[in-house]
Amino acid sequence: MKQRIGKYITKKVTGESYKAYVPPLLPPKPPINLTLLYPLLEKATLALAELNSIHKSIPNTALFIYMYVRKEALLSSQIEGAQSSFSDLMLFEHNQKTDISLEDVEEVSNYVRAISYGLERLKNDFPLSLRLVKEIHSLLLSGGRGAAQLPGEFRRSQNWIGGTRPGNAHFVPPPVEHLDDCLGNLETFFYNKDLPVLIIAGVTHVQFETIHPFLDGNGRLGRLLITLLLCSNDILDAPILYLSHYFKKNRSSYFKLLQEVRESGSWETWLEFFLVGVYQTSQQAIQTAQKINDLFSQDLNKISHLGRARFSCEQAHEYMKRLPRVTVLLLAKELKMTAPTARSALNHLKSIGVLEEISGKKRDKIYLYRRYLDILEEGTEPFSK
Repeated sequence: MKQRIGKYITKKVTGESYKAYVPPLLPPKPPINLTLLYPLLEKATLALAELNSIHKSIPNTALFIYMYVRKEALLSSQIEGAQSSFSDLMLFEHNQKTDISLEDVEEVSNYVRAISYGLERLKNDFPLSLRLVKEIHSLLLSGGRGAAQLPGEFRRSQNWIGGTRPGNAHFVPPPVEHLDDCLGNLETFFYNKDLPVLIIAGVTHVQFETIHPFLDGNGRLGRLLITLLLCSNDILDAPILYLSHYFKKNRSSYFKLLQEVRESGSWETWLEFFLVGVYQTSQQAIQTAQKINDLFSQDLNKISHLGRARFSCEQAHEYMKRLPRVTVLLLAKELKMTAPTARSALNHLKSIGVLEEISGKKRDKIYLYRRYLDILEEGTEPFSK
């Protein structure tokens, strides 16, 4: 098992010594014990196949993907410390004022753009490659806090995780002169033909996090790589599996297991954790899709009994699937209807229990699609600072 453990290289900065870790090349040697993992691998693979099948058969598929991508962006950014909420992101994307730091929301919005861009490139037959990884990174860190962290470029200096400098860090990734070898080997491993795709995805994630090739954004991009690998290998037809909720919920185990792979080569333990996450996340995604469609069906049934107000209420309801929090003026502008018509539609939706009015004001009232937002926001409560 010693072959699975990398080497530490002693370096110096400003007179202080530190040890940087260089991981062994992939695939792991001795080979991963797939016999041990097959029961979990089969369970996770079947759950993914069910999710892939269900997402194509449900109404509002495009909307589900649209919202699910945003949920992943939010959760992945929260793991890195962003304090944004689902409402904040959606308000920001619709040019509305949010209640928190603009930088936090912009960071999440950039993640949405990065996901969408990467998947579009794959759809147009661009290969999953280091070049694509860098292109995605440039979007991930565009503007805001990330602009000074070399967006789209691999680091040219030593970075570290935890602590205030390499000498007291929790973990120091490979020195710059080892990046080319590590990354070239990782890119080759994307196309390994001897291992199941889910195993490749799980191993790739750890190796990417260990190499930590960028000055910032490594965690978010490393989690995104999982989805890119599944989509590029036709395991999924759309970006409907994201593990950030699972990693967030099991945050301490997640970071502990990453470190155990580096220190003892315990790939099987990490992959057990990873495959359980794929299974659980697939099941949750299926349940979320069903909950959302059940809610929409119930609410449309209520709207169908509204008589002459039905048409404007259906329009308002459709719009609020993408922005569950609106005002009369915003709805009127977006749907090109008069303010009285928008006000009437929102009040009708409130009267039949579809919406809530949450401001308590006489003017500039805010209407919320609470039950829908509750489904979307499950598990996305920001970490307390």
